[in-house]
Amino acid sequence: MASDPLWTSQAFVAATGGTASADMGDVTGTSIDTRTLKPGDAFFAIQGDNRDGHDFVPAALEAGAGCAVVAQDRVTEFSAPGPVVGVDDVLAAMECVGRAARERAQARVVGITGSVGKTGTKEALRLALAESGETYASEASYNNHWGVPLSLSRFAATCDYGVFEMGMNGPGEIGPLSRMVRPHVAIITAVEPVHIEFFDSILGIADAKAEIFEGLEPGGTAVLNRDNPHFERLVDAARAQGVETIVGFGEDQQSDVRLVDCVCEPDFSAVTADVMGEVATYKIGAPGRHLVQNSLAVMAAVKLVGADLARAALAYAEATAPKGRGARVKIGDPEHPVLLIDESYNANPASMRAAFANLALAPLGSGGRRIAVLGDMLELGRQSQTLHAELAGPIAAAGVDLVFASGPEMAALFDALPPERQAGYADSAEELTDSLIRTLRAGDTVMVKGSLGSRMGPIVDALKARLGVV
Repeated sequence: MASDPLWTSQAFVAATGGTASADMGDVTGTSIDTRTLKPGDAFFAIQGDNRDGHDFVPAALEAGAGCAVVAQDRVTEFSAPGPVVGVDDVLAAMECVGRAARERAQARVVGITGSVGKTGTKEALRLALAESGETYASEASYNNHWGVPLSLSRFAATCDYGVFEMGMNGPGEIGPLSRMVRPHVAIITAVEPVHIEFFDSILGIADAKAEIFEGLEPGGTAVLNRDNPHFERLVDAARAQGVETIVGFGEDQQSDVRLVDCVCEPDFSAVTADVMGEVATYKIGAPGRHLVQNSLAVMAAVKLVGADLARAALAYAEATAPKGRGARVKIGDPEHPVLLIDESYNANPASMRAAFANLALAPLGSGGRRIAVLGDMLELGRQSQTLHAELAGPIAAAGVDLVFASGPEMAALFDALPPERQAGYADSAEELTDSLIRTLRAGDTVMVKGSLGSRMGPIVDALKARLGVV
């Protein structure tokens, strides 16, 4: 028997508040990107920073979109080859569809924010909850003013659990997202100096993350990192929003979800935790002490939404590091390869330190060296040069042998390194590739990391293409 559609045509049009130009079929998905659109999707022609989605409506309909949601004053531009839904504002219409999806849902919903670890925690929770029921989680890092409503619009009424990530660049952004998501459990992974360019201090970042409590459902629970120095400030913010139940996680002895023991190996971690009085022992299928910390928040959420903790613990062994966030691949000579660690998706001081700690654990071949290839950490404001230079200590502690650096901000770190670690510096990441490839030798482990805007990803692609994946 065919499954129910994501949206019936009538329910979808009603949710948008618009008017359909012609009869249309049921909606099987939603999209804002013709490159990933599937037949039956409703295409929202939103206005982006650089492109107007209306320019892609014909391509979307040709590709089999069930309909396109467009501005009412532009409906007559699209007479074929499929129906359009005219609305006053396309982004607002997508938000309305997201709210309608949340309104009809019977699922238990978890919202996640934090300076670091949002996406990894979301993916781990997706994996853990799927063992107990139908689970939906937002794709990729769809955590902003368009990503959250788009994710909500895909939330099927049949789901048992929903997991949604919320991010921000400045104050006042998370509150509206949380009021759309309306989580039963709100997780803040940590507060760190990320996007600090847009804040007077890190306390402002803590307050902005605390906006997630604005949408918390009555009787909902805040899950907070007790080891983070801003724990008490977040507790106060939660109380101010009327949140009565607060669960702390961490190594702190007062934590409700407490790390009892962990063993961090090059390819995995073994964890024992006390989860609100229930002991859980599990293996995380990806390395990193930061993943151990965030796994405590995952286990807290699993228990709080009524899912099976034992099944979640077993599922954690299947966790893997995604592309750009710690994914590992061997390149070069199959007999004596180089290990490439791809951390190119993003970077901030906290995630840099975590990446160096992972690099310290990574195995080396005979005669191999640990090599870090680093691009600028962006949006750090007046503190940028200092925060970059301060990474010299964690690099030394991790036993990193050589550092390649690119970008004007990362120059501060490069200058702070001793000469024997200075492998190469360039103004742009692209300029590092040739010298890096000449330097690599069998047995090395190389980690590539930087903010997305520093364009470190192409270095990873070039290493794979030119040296070959084993």
